[in-house]
Amino acid sequence: MEQKKIIIIGAGVVGCSTAYYLNKMGQRNITVIEQGPLFETGGSTSHAPGLVFQLGFSKVLTTLANQTVETFKELSNEDQPSFYSVGSLEVANTEERLEDLKRKAGVGRSWGMEASILTPEECAQKNSLINPNEILGGLYVASDGIAKPLRAIDEMASFAESCGTKFYGHTEVTDIEVVDGQVKAVETSAGRFEMDLIICCAGFWGPRIGEMVGVTIPLQPIAHQYVFSNDLQELADETEEVTAPLIRDQDNAMYFRQVFNGIGIGSYQHRPLPVEVSEITKYGEAKEMPSVKQFTPEDFFEKPWQDAQKLIPGLKQAGVKRGINGIFSFTPDGMPLLGESQKVRGFWVAEAIWVTHSAGVGKQMAEWIINGAPTLDLELCDINRFDTYAQSPAYYKKRSIENYEKVYDVHHPFMPPETSRDMRVSPYYIRQKTLGAYFNEKSGWEQPQWYEANDWLVAKYEKTILKREGWAAEYWSPIIEAEQLHTRQHAGLYDGTAVKKRLEVRGEGALEFLQQLTTSNMDVPIGHVTSTLMLHELAGIKDEIKVIRTAASTFFVLCTGAVEASWIKKHLPVSSRIVIQDLTAGMCGLGVMGAKASEIMYSLDPQIFVRSEWEIGRAKEVFIGNVPVLAVYDSYAGTERWEFFTTSDQGLQLWDALFEAGREYQLIPVGDRALENLRIESLSLRNGKDFWSEHDPYEVGLDHMVDLNKQTFIGKKALIDRKEKGPKRLLTTLLLDDPSIVVMGYEPVFDEGKIAGFVTSAGYEYSIGKGMVYALLSPKSVNKESELSIEYFGQRYTAKIMTKSTAMTN
Repeated sequence: MEQKKIIIIGAGVVGCSTAYYLNKMGQRNITVIEQGPLFETGGSTSHAPGLVFQLGFSKVLTTLANQTVETFKELSNEDQPSFYSVGSLEVANTEERLEDLKRKAGVGRSWGMEASILTPEECAQKNSLINPNEILGGLYVASDGIAKPLRAIDEMASFAESCGTKFYGHTEVTDIEVVDGQVKAVETSAGRFEMDLIICCAGFWGPRIGEMVGVTIPLQPIAHQYVFSNDLQELADETEEVTAPLIRDQDNAMYFRQVFNGIGIGSYQHRPLPVEVSEITKYGEAKEMPSVKQFTPEDFFEKPWQDAQKLIPGLKQAGVKRGINGIFSFTPDGMPLLGESQKVRGFWVAEAIWVTHSAGVGKQMAEWIINGAPTLDLELCDINRFDTYAQSPAYYKKRSIENYEKVYDVHHPFMPPETSRDMRVSPYYIRQKTLGAYFNEKSGWEQPQWYEANDWLVAKYEKTILKREGWAAEYWSPIIEAEQLHTRQHAGLYDGTAVKKRLEVRGEGALEFLQQLTTSNMDVPIGHVTSTLMLHELAGIKDEIKVIRTAASTFFVLCTGAVEASWIKKHLPVSSRIVIQDLTAGMCGLGVMGAKASEIMYSLDPQIFVRSEWEIGRAKEVFIGNVPVLAVYDSYAGTERWEFFTTSDQGLQLWDALFEAGREYQLIPVGDRALENLRIESLSLRNGKDFWSEHDPYEVGLDHMVDLNKQTFIGKKALIDRKEKGPKRLLTTLLLDDPSIVVMGYEPVFDEGKIAGFVTSAGYEYSIGKGMVYALLSPKSVNKESELSIEYFGQRYTAKIMTKSTAMTN
């Protein structure tokens, strides 16, 4: 392996975990720089209460937590455990929360974790401090517990030092030298350190380090209350630090853990207490460590303290010993910030990480740096996921605070954010508002979900529409189903502006560059549209993209989002004459699809849109009225589709022209939710939903996009190896037997009572009259064609395989 000089900034649990795993993988020449003392550095690691609730609705965060627990257990010794496996209880005070815990238990099985729903009495048996009369039930996870990060750090640092890693405490980073877009050296209070790459693990000081290289690290430090009780009579005989399961009471935004004979209590009930990075003291400048702010009793000694005593009556007699306001990092979407900045080569980030995920992050960062890709899909954590609009403090501070306020809410997958809205609007926004669009956010864009103007369609399709109930009916309207049905029979006009990133790749060598980047042959005639894949070094799918050759050395590329666009740009050689221009902000997209789509276009301009002049998978630059567009003719959702791309200044003219031409053909505006339903029923796949970078093309039925006869492309060798070994999972389509049931996604699938996999996308197939899902299943379950079942809110519903592989339709 290539040995690089690596500087890690920050010797907290994330920095030390990263150094530990880099060394385990054979990397040497590592230096860790810490502004505070080693190893109680004064950051969040030093005051974190250590509760590890592994299970969440995010697969990546759950897996990172699993890996953290495994690591801390490995680093434990008999006298000084780094992890106490005492289990956890999440209790419910409301029916809504209890149902959500049932859903979480199901998702746990999808992610490979054991979790069970308990009665109030069973919860009290697990932790006798609980008053069972105050709860309706709870979720028990036996493998959860308390992490002792400082003990783990001692073991990690000892191993790293034995491999030659050098640690510098009380050493402040004062500047970072960047030459030609590449980091070169770190200036510190102890001197200058040259390096090949930096890993910023500075916690809530990260934004300050980012400023030194011109990279925005969009996190917001927020103080969070944590209180220590006096000794409880019920714990008087305890000699261990913790033996009782952790408790999380999300309905009251609180959590609890045993601390020897007392209780540690965390509360999110209080008002947000944001802290500016510039206000955080250095180690030694204040009485408390930098990560601790003065306790504000007025935020605790009212409702939070009363709620705590109701759940744990023993607290009333014990009272409070002391409290702190400890600083943690929050981000606009609640996810960590990981990876190499596309803006500055060699500047890596591992920020906004809680102890729960710390060692898992260190492991994945090491794999990413050494192998070129992590084994776990980290797209949702990638530092490059935020476009320019989201790097504004006005955006990420408000959205991060909103995430703090909602951290313990019941989160619905279609629940829209409330703050930092209207950041990006397409030129059609004014028309969409007039038509009563219900908006959600997509990549910062205001994206219509459905249109109230289509309410009249509900009566027309009333006998066909499946009425949603319960969880599925939240943030839903029957108009969605009506738009889906009407578009299939007639035609729909949809806003494609937010759907994809739009890039232009041009210049000498553009063809060769794309040949190396993709799995298909890009040397096609001008005007041809190619759907292809990009793989990373381990042959996982980075993205499914669409490439349109518009000139000999010019290509129009549609990719999923900012992460995928940054990955394309990252592979551009420094000395290349190729230009990659992001056209997304200045270009808009519109689509017309459905049974009448081609009739509408022919009526608009019979000379341009005569059927004999077009083939599926072709593109031309034409005029629609006064508007110059790149017109793309293809199929989607089993029907014809026309997509048009033009500059934003002329987008409104394009909308009006298409809308007017479609009137006599019953063209309607269609929202994003109906489009998603049409996608699912037509067996079309979506990156990030049905597959991600942990999967290869053979597992998800996209191998028809792979040309192994190409001389080379990124991931080719690894792909051949994976093909020979066979798939770990197969993406399969299932139909639910009960025609009244629809699920939402990520539910576990069982084969004769044993976990076989989980649902990815879920919808309703109206032509059959049944709920349909895609599911990633074990090949054994797919091939033996046994009866399967899907668990939804604790109930199991039988399902049958519709197609063994999505490749049948692709």
